[in-house]
Amino acid sequence: MRLLTVYNHLYRQYGPQQWWPAETPFEVMVGAVLTQNTAWINVERAIANLKVADALTPEAITAAPHEILAEWLRPSGYFNIKAKRLRNYCEWYLQQGGFKTLNKLDDDALRNAVLAVNGVGPETADDILLYAFERPVFVIDAYTRRIFSRLGLLEHDMSYEAMRHHFEQQLVKEQARVALFNEYHALIVIHAKEHCRVKPQCTGCPLRRGCVGKI
Repeated sequence: MRLLTVYNHLYRQYGPQQWWPAETPFEVMVGAVLTQNTAWINVERAIANLKVADALTPEAITAAPHEILAEWLRPSGYFNIKAKRLRNYCEWYLQQGGFKTLNKLDDDALRNAVLAVNGVGPETADDILLYAFERPVFVIDAYTRRIFSRLGLLEHDMSYEAMRHHFEQQLVKEQARVALFNEYHALIVIHAKEHCRVKPQCTGCPLRRGCVGKI
């Protein structure tokens, strides 16, 4: 089964997901930092706190005392750590000149710059690049590993970069890669929640015929 075939099956099953749920690119970035190790509904609660406090800007976040910022972020879990990481990101973001300046960088330079921020790993960086800056990078997460190893298309223990490059190279000929990568990652997430769970729910799975159930 080809990667595009998987995408087509998922799209027919679930339809467009309209990701990322945010009003601005900066809100996407905040969500990407906060979504580590928590459910999205908890991120929404933390972002709602920032909005109520009129603090969903890099300036407000960097100006807020740690205790107050951490309290705003409490719903997202690990709130003290996330407050530090979000502040690090916002300080860096302002130092770089914000969205317009960063958006002038090419894909590799932008990715390397975001990855250099303390507390930002590959998945968070690629969420930011794809959904905030609309760059053609494929986001890899635990759901991706689970689904595609069960399909026998990838080894579960492949490195993040090897898996990312595999998707990007296999889909390189597709048109509108940013839109495709955006939708594909969102479909992977919903499929992992609906069917390809840790204990798989195979009845009604749109990928069942191609699944070898390795993991």
